[in-house]
Amino acid sequence: MGNDSLSAAEIDALREIAGTMVPADAALGVPGADDPAILADIVKSIGRDLPLVRKALAEIAARSFGSLDRDKREALINDMYASRGAPIVALGRVVLGAYYRDDRVLLALKQEARAPFPKGYTLEQGDWALLDAVRGRPPLWRDDRRELAK
Repeated sequence: MGNDSLSAAEIDALREIAGTMVPADAALGVPGADDPAILADIVKSIGRDLPLVRKALAEIAARSFGSLDRDKREALINDMYASRGAPIVALGRVVLGAYYRDDRVLLALKQEARAPFPKGYTLEQGDWALLDAVRGRPPLWRDDRRELAK
């Protein structure tokens, strides 16, 4: 095992955990996050979060994740995520980022399977008046331009 990549055992654990975090749904026609293509994208995109992801995998394994049934696995992941600890948040970020990049998932969500740019997406216009309170607030920083104008 190199320090810059997950070991085979860690990838196996990641597969089980990712599949629990985002299970396949045949009714919606979407794969789970444990799908081989999605799992490969997760592993490839961990990057600088590798130490945190490793820590999350170890913390989950330490709670006997492998011996739990589906409901208890989900409860364990949900409890850990509720703690908002950096390792589980990093794990969730890489799993969900890769999951929602998958073309099959985008198509099931009725989105074009493409990058958001350069075409972009049309957003519904909201109530811009909601920002008035922020606009009326004094600046939270020193404005050097005012000092130069003196």
